[in-house]
Amino acid sequence: MQLKHLSQSAFVRKMSVWTLSIGLLFFGFFSNTWRVADQNWFDRHQKDTEAHVMGRMVKSRQDGIFSAGGLNGWGTAKSTDAEWIPSTELGPQYTAYLYKLSFDKFSTYNSQPGGQGMVFSLLDRLIPLSPQTKLTLFYVLTALLSAGALTCIVGWFYEEFGGWVAIFVLCSAVLSQWLTVFGKNLWWSLWAFYLPMIAVMYFLKRYRETLDRQLIRFGIVIFIAVSIKCFINGYEYITTTLVMMLVPLVYYVILDKWSGRQCVKWTLAAGLGSGVAIFLSLIMLCFQIGAAKDGFMDGVEHVVWSFGKRTYANAEDYPPVYAASLEAGTIGVVITYMNGIFFDFNNYLSISNEFVSNFLLKIRYYYLIVLFIAMSALLFWRRNKVMQTERQRPFIALISATWFSILAPLSWFVIFKAHSYIHTHMSFLLWQMPFMLFGFAVFGAAVITQAKRYAYDTT
Repeated sequence: MQLKHLSQSAFVRKMSVWTLSIGLLFFGFFSNTWRVADQNWFDRHQKDTEAHVMGRMVKSRQDGIFSAGGLNGWGTAKSTDAEWIPSTELGPQYTAYLYKLSFDKFSTYNSQPGGQGMVFSLLDRLIPLSPQTKLTLFYVLTALLSAGALTCIVGWFYEEFGGWVAIFVLCSAVLSQWLTVFGKNLWWSLWAFYLPMIAVMYFLKRYRETLDRQLIRFGIVIFIAVSIKCFINGYEYITTTLVMMLVPLVYYVILDKWSGRQCVKWTLAAGLGSGVAIFLSLIMLCFQIGAAKDGFMDGVEHVVWSFGKRTYANAEDYPPVYAASLEAGTIGVVITYMNGIFFDFNNYLSISNEFVSNFLLKIRYYYLIVLFIAMSALLFWRRNKVMQTERQRPFIALISATWFSILAPLSWFVIFKAHSYIHTHMSFLLWQMPFMLFGFAVFGAAVITQAKRYAYDTT
């Protein structure tokens, strides 16, 4: 009877954490309830990019979901339709969707399969409501999926390290202005970036005792998760997604003392599963582009060209607009992102002193990196003062996984240096994939360990 009561109590606590997490994150993502981001920024962030999804829904309504290869894009409304329609604040693609206009022309965006546009087009066809109501529902759905994905990560920390560490992780997600402005964007579909890591987290946790018999299943799970990510939002931040996916693997390697052979086998399984998923997705994209243009090889040429302009191609082979990004220094790009702002107290306070407002109230990423270094050292050296040897290993694994996770954002900043140079209005998001989440977990664990040490010293 007592065991049953304890089990029910644990379940209630777990559900409370999940409910709290989903609620806080959803309202932040959907309406910026916690004022983490400037409201004007929140209202307009990446609407130009999201407009491609609006264009896709108009094209799908007009010519079918798989017209123009099913790709997202922008259309030009028929002049006779547009004359009597007032323009909306967010632009012509939103106007065309909300007022049920038709397109004369449609230009496709060819660098991703556009799965999010196809899904929303299908929902648009199935839901018998006004376009205005449906668009609100799409935002609700996307914000819920994003909140749910991050809550899965918070839940994993809760199960591994307890409630206080989970609260630190949750706070880091709620307070991140970059997660907030991306959370409901239809184009970005934030949840899809985290899906492969979540799949690995829960797969390894569930099958820890029988891993030797699960290798093939693990590869299949990776294949499915990465395929969904590539279908929904393409190859946006793909290196970050793949490195992020391996972070829980590093955690369990350290925690369970895997052999070198085990590490190689499971890493190869992850690489093979994700590699096949990306390859098949690229083949599908080439066919899609071919359907919209003149053939499969048009798709191949676009993929090669698009990869080059985002990385280290010769600037002379591209239009002049790409020259600065292709010639930019990698170290300078990384420093730019380290100087970015995680959280801005200026959204709540009004202080005229320029130094205080720019350098003390704006919590920059390099501040947090220094903090995490200090907290990692504190946790490492203090762990043996308040816990038995067998209970120390999860914290060593957490520290190891955290500093491995910094490679996820750095992989994009370095490999896709040219893209990062241009897109400083959005790529700060990558610090939350998942380095900030794990860093705040280390911060929370160090604080709790230090508090226990203080309690131990005073008794």
